[in-house]
Amino acid sequence: MLVVIAGVLAATAWYFRAPIAGYTAAGTSYSAHVACSCRYIGGRDLEDCRKDKLAGMELVTLSEDTEAKSVTARFPLLSSDTATYREGYGCVLEPWEG
Repeated sequence: MLVVIAGVLAATAWYFRAPIAGYTAAGTSYSAHVACSCRYIGGRDLEDCRKDKLAGMELVTLSEDTEAKSVTARFPLLSSDTATYREGYGCVLEPWEG
C-alpha cells in the first residue's frame, strides 16, 4: 500500500513539475528581493525581515552575506535566488541561469 501511495505522489509531482518549478522560482526571487531591500535599504536586521514573508512561504529560508550586501532565498532542493544591494540601483536580483 505504501508503494502505491509513493507512486501516486511521485507521478503527481512529475505531472505538476513545471508549475512547481515556477512557483518556487518566483517565491525565492520575491523573498530575496524583499529581504535584501528590508535589510540594506530599510536598515533592519535579517531576523526582523523574516517577518515580512507572505503566507505560504514558510519553507523559504533566508541567509545573508554582509560583505557582499546580498540576501539569498532558498526553497529546499528546488530553487535558490540572490539579491544584491548596488548603490544607485537598490537590490538587484542576480541573473537567472537556465
